[in-house]
Amino acid sequence: MFEGRRKRVLIVEDEAMISMLIEDMVLDFGCEIVGPAARLDHALTLALQADIDIGILDINVDGSVVFPVADVLRFRGIPFIFSTGYDFRSLPERFRDSPTLSKPFSYDNFADTLRRALAGAADSSEVV
Repeated sequence: MFEGRRKRVLIVEDEAMISMLIEDMVLDFGCEIVGPAARLDHALTLALQADIDIGILDINVDGSVVFPVADVLRFRGIPFIFSTGYDFRSLPERFRDSPTLSKPFSYDNFADTLRRALAGAADSSEVV
């Protein structure tokens, strides 16, 4: 699906079945999985230290909001996609422009959102 080096995707999801579905989709696209992280502390460690191209972040992870992880990724210039069963309008103002997948999402919707987020990141980081 993507050209060049295999993209590394951080998955932050505390529901095992959903995490496995996302992992399968990520692998189908030829990407590598970072994590998955089912707890905020693990997600923060990965966000701070791992080689990541994009993050897929469940908003509520084991009772904690994932926004500190999103802040770290944004600081590092790494794009991310929120995955949530909540209304996207519940996002803090600073994240309202972030790509969001509403659960349940289809394979095609996931693929399109991932492709757009990675393309946008490549466009903004390439030097002409």
